[in-house]
This record gives sequence, structure tokens and C-alpha cells, in this order.
Amino acid sequence: MRFQVVILAAGQGKRMHSDLPKVLHTLAGRPLIAHVVAAARAIAAEQICVVYGHGGDQVKAALSGKDLAYALQAPQLGTGHALQQALPRLTKAPVTLVLYGDVPLVRAATLQTLLDAAAEGVAVLTADLDDPSGYGRILRNKAGRMTGIVEQNDATAAQRRIHEINTGIMTLPTARLGRWLPKLQNSNTQHEYYLTDVIALAIKDRVPVVGIKAADNSEIQGVNSRAQLAQLERAYQWQQAAQLLDQGVTLVDPLRFDMRGALRCGRDVHIDVNCVFEGDIELADGVSIGANCVLKDVTIGPGTRIEPFSHLDGAEIGAKCRIGPYARLRPGTRLATEVHIGNFVEIKASEIGASSKANHLSYVGDSTVGRNVNIGAGTITCNYDGANKHRTVIEDDVHIGSDVQLVAPVRVARGATVGAGTTVWKDTPSGGLIINARTQEHRPDWQRPRKPARK
Repeated sequence: MRFQVVILAAGQGKRMHSDLPKVLHTLAGRPLIAHVVAAARAIAAEQICVVYGHGGDQVKAALSGKDLAYALQAPQLGTGHALQQALPRLTKAPVTLVLYGDVPLVRAATLQTLLDAAAEGVAVLTADLDDPSGYGRILRNKAGRMTGIVEQNDATAAQRRIHEINTGIMTLPTARLGRWLPKLQNSNTQHEYYLTDVIALAIKDRVPVVGIKAADNSEIQGVNSRAQLAQLERAYQWQQAAQLLDQGVTLVDPLRFDMRGALRCGRDVHIDVNCVFEGDIELADGVSIGANCVLKDVTIGPGTRIEPFSHLDGAEIGAKCRIGPYARLRPGTRLATEVHIGNFVEIKASEIGASSKANHLSYVGDSTVGRNVNIGAGTITCNYDGANKHRTVIEDDVHIGSDVQLVAPVRVARGATVGAGTTVWKDTPSGGLIINARTQEHRPDWQRPRKPARK
């Protein structure tokens, strides 16, 4: 079936108390509307037309793709008025699916079910809520067929007791919109043009109307306040955690877990509390992630252990490595097997060979480090001259003592030992000891500076 999507995203979101358009507030690290666009793309929409209003330039800047079109709604006079603004941008696809930029958790599978039910008629996504306050109610006849939708402010007392609500998500026959939308009236308490009024027009034209109930009510929840956004964030994170648990991943506490990207896990993966996963992450068999870690765009090999409070960004980590605690791996880091990166060590744009170690308080940047290298505490690669970055090369079996400065560009040859406190500013021979030729002195008459006595 050919179809297109219209996303209504013009609202300001006054209850958010923010200068940011409501649909650009983030859930799981992405703007609300980005989740809706992703769902539309997952079901292969022919075109996605975004109806924008407040913060239009910001909304456009947050989205990209050749499948996107835009329509301005100014002023905002209701959902029916919003779809009127989209009419000139619609394609000839026979079905138009209406979504909302502030309803981020709607699933592609649910939308596909709605499309399958639409045929040549109208399909409305509904839900049963214990507390339907604020929603339009679904009206049905004794046979159970939909006869209309009434907004809460216009509903009678009896109608307000109905628990089946309109989510606003619906499919409509594109060819009929040009006739139906101009007939909408704003003779209601809000003086707005309701899209829901097309249901009565469809029934009058003997167009079939069906209501499809959502399987999970969280996917139809909209965001109108910070509290609702926080509730949806937890709902989303619980969904992600539940999927991982079903796959056999150990989550010490699923309620203290945050996914802001895509996480693929092998067997026997263990994740402790308060970890954040961003971007594209892959954890191989037997990986263990300690508490309070942040991982972004990382691949980790089998049997590697990430200790607590480590921050990994854009790194490729081999098998059986030990990282942290309090380690930072920055973009361009590539670690071979059995590498140890310890506490308060930072690695950036560097390759570290198998079985090499930097266990304490060091910075390694723009470097190539060989196999079986030991980097002592306080070692720094001085890779930046104020204008350009330069590379440090440390060959296999090098031992670097504590408090060493390696002034790039420089090469430490295979098997060399660099003594503690040495500044290496030129290439070294292989083997032997590298030290700076300075002797230790004792000055017996020297006096330590003292603070002036208080008056």
C-alpha cells in the first residue's frame, strides 16, 4: 500500500516552560519528533510532511532527509487546520497517516496494523485508559461501530464516563481530504478546527471507519509537561531493559539503566547500575560493565571488563582487556587484546598493542604503542605544539618509568627503558636506559619560603 505521513508538530508547549519547541525536547537522547520520524521511516512512508509552527527553523534544523516536506501552520487553529496547511504538500499516495511530533513511543508495528485496517476507509488508533481525562472519547453504536469522536470539553457527562479515547493517530483517504477539511467548523469551546470531526464526515459519506486499540498505552502518550516527559523516558528505558533481559543480559537494576542509541550484546553480558549507552555499542560475550559508566559508539571484545566510573567514546577494545576504574577512552582509541588501562588514564587517537599497560594517572594521545609496553604513572605524551598535533611511537617491549614526558614527534625504539622523570624529546636507540643527564643536588643553606606572620 502506498501511503504518506503527516506529522503535526506546530505546538509551542507552554507547560514545558522552555524556549525550545516542545517536539525538540529529548527522550533517550533524541528529539521527540525524531522518534516519530523514525517510526514513519520504519514502515516505508512515501513522504513525511512535518507541519511546523513555533521554532520552525529549529525543527527543520533538527531533521534531515529527502523524504521530508514541510508546511507552516501560523496561527495554530487546531489539528484540522494543521492538516489543511499540509494539503498542498501531499503526494498522490492514496492513504495519509496522521502522527504527532510529541507522541514519541508509537511503534512501527502498531502503525502497520493501523494501515492494514484502513483499506479504503478511515482507521483510528484508540486506547482504553483508567483515567481518560483530557482526551476525546470514542463514540460507538450498539453494534460496536464507531460513530464519532467528541472532545472532552464538548462531551456530555455520560460521554465523559467513556474510557476508550482517541489518540489522534489515524489514517485517512487522501483523495477525500480536499472535500472534508474545508467543511470543518470551529463551533466548539476551543474555537478550533478539530481533525476528529472528519470522522462524522466520513460516516456521512459512508466511508468505513474502524477503531484499532493500541497494545501498549505507553506508545500513545503525548508530552505536555516535564513530568510527562520524565514518565515517558522511564517507560522507554524499561522497554529497552526488558528486551535485553529477554536476550539473557544481566542488568543489576533495570530501573537504573539508560539507552540512548543501539546496544547489541553477546552471551553472559553483565551491566551494573547507572550506566548510559549512547550511539552504536556492541558488547561481545562475557563483557562486564561496572557501575556508573558512560559508553558511546564503542565495540568491546569478549571477556573485557570495564570498571566503574569509566567514560568510553569512539573506542575499539579488544578481548580480555581491563579498563578503569575512572578511565577515559576518547575517539580513535584502539586497544588490542589483554590491554590494561587503569585509573585516571586518558587515551585519545591511539593504538595500544597486545598486553600493554598504562595503569595510573597518564595521558596517551596521538600515539602508536606496541606490544608488552609498560607506561608508568604520570606519563604524558606531549602531542600538541599549540598549532598542530604530532605523533608518538613507542615500539614493542618498552618500559617507561613514572613522570615521563614524551615530546612528539618522537620514537622510543624497541626494548628501551626510559627512567623516571625523563623528558624524551628526540628518537631513542633500541635497548638500554634513557635518562636526562642531570644530577641530584643538596643545598644545605637553602631556606623554604614562609608566609608572613599574622599581625
